Amino acid sequence: MKYVIGLMSGTSLDGVDAALIRTDGERIAEFGAGDMHAYTGSERAILQAAVDAALAWNFEGEEPDFSDAEAVLTSSHGDLVAAVIRASGLEARDIALVGFHGQTVLHRAPAGRHKGKTRQIGDGEALAAKTGIDVVYDFRSDDVAGGGQGAPLATLYHAALAAQDQLELPLAVVNLGGVANVTWLAKDSEPVAFDTGPANGLIDAWCQQRLGTSHDSNGELAARGKIDPAALKALMKHPFFAKTPPKSLDRWDFSLDPVQHLGDADGAATLTAFTARTVAAAIDQLGQPGRILATGGGRHNPVLMRMMGEAMGVRPEAVERVGWRGDLLEAEAFAWLAARVAAGLPTSLPSTTGVSRPTCGGRIAHPRS
Repeated sequence: MKYVIGLMSGTSLDGVDAALIRTDGERIAEFGAGDMHAYTGSERAILQAAVDAALAWNFEGEEPDFSDAEAVLTSSHGDLVAAVIRASGLEARDIALVGFHGQTVLHRAPAGRHKGKTRQIGDGEALAAKTGIDVVYDFRSDDVAGGGQGAPLATLYHAALAAQDQLELPLAVVNLGGVANVTWLAKDSEPVAFDTGPANGLIDAWCQQRLGTSHDSNGELAARGKIDPAALKALMKHPFFAKTPPKSLDRWDFSLDPVQHLGDADGAATLTAFTARTVAAAIDQLGQPGRILATGGGRHNPVLMRMMGEAMGVRPEAVERVGWRGDLLEAEAFAWLAARVAAGLPTSLPSTTGVSRPTCGGRIAHPRS
C-alpha cells in the first residue's frame, strides 16, 4: 500500500482539489487529508484563455502555446500537494505518487471510423520537479488512441468503493460536474459508464452571462423560474442524445441559444430541468437502480436534485450518505488511478469508455536528481 495524492481541476475552472489515500490501486486502505485551491481571478483568466485558444485551434494546424496556463497549473497544484502533505503530518518522501489530471482544454469524441482527440494540459515533469515526487499524468491519451472516448475515468474507482463497502447493486453513481456522467454497477457484469449531457456547465455559463456570478447558488435562481417547454424541447434535440453509449462530451458542445429569449430565472429553471431529464433518460437506458448516488458540485443544488428525483422516480442521494467524500471523490479517483498505472493495471475498459481492450493509460514523470 502506498500513499498517493490525487489532483483534479474540472472544466468549471473554479479550482483544484487534492486528496491523499493509501492504496495499491485495488483496495483503499486509508482516506487521508484533502484540500482545495480556488483559482484567483488572474489564474482563472489565464486558464480560460487556454480553453478559448484550444477551441479556436480545434486540433487543426499548429497547437497553441499553453505554457502560461501550464505554469499556473504547476504552481497551484504543487502548492496544494505541499499543503496536503503538511496537513497529513507526512513528508514528501512518504508520498509514492501524485496523480495529476491536468486541465482539459479540448475534447472531441470519436466519430464513425475516426478516433477521438483529447487535450489535457499540464506539465508532469515540471510538477515532479516542484514536488520531488513521481507524477502520473496524461491519463486519457492511451484510451483515445485505443479507440476509446477517453472519459469517464472515475468509473473503476466508483466500482472499487462500492465493492469495498459492499453496497447493494444495481447502483448508479452520477457525477454532476461541468458535464454529467453515469457509472452503472450491476451484479455479474462489468461497470458501464458514459457522459449523459451537461450538468452544471450550461447553468454556470447562464449565470455568468446574465448575472456575472459563477453559478446558481443552491438553485435559488432556478427555484424562482418556470420551465419553458419549447426551449427544453429544443435543447433535447441535440444530436448527442441519439448516440449509443459509450459516448463523451466537451463542456462546450452545447449552446445557450435555445434559452436566450428567456428571463434569468426561467432560463435557469429550463437549463436545470435539461440536466435532470437527460440524466434520467440515460439511467433509464440502463435499468432501474435500487439507489442513485450523486457526486460533483451539482449535488449541492437542491433544485437539480429534486428535478432529477421527479424525472427518475428514485430520489438521488449525495454520496456522503454512504460515507464517500463528494468534494474529493474525483481527486481520490486520480490518486487511485495513478497507483494502477504504476502497477500496470487497467484504468479503463471497453464497457466504460469503448476502448478496444482493457487499457492502462498514463505516463510517469520522475523528479530530476
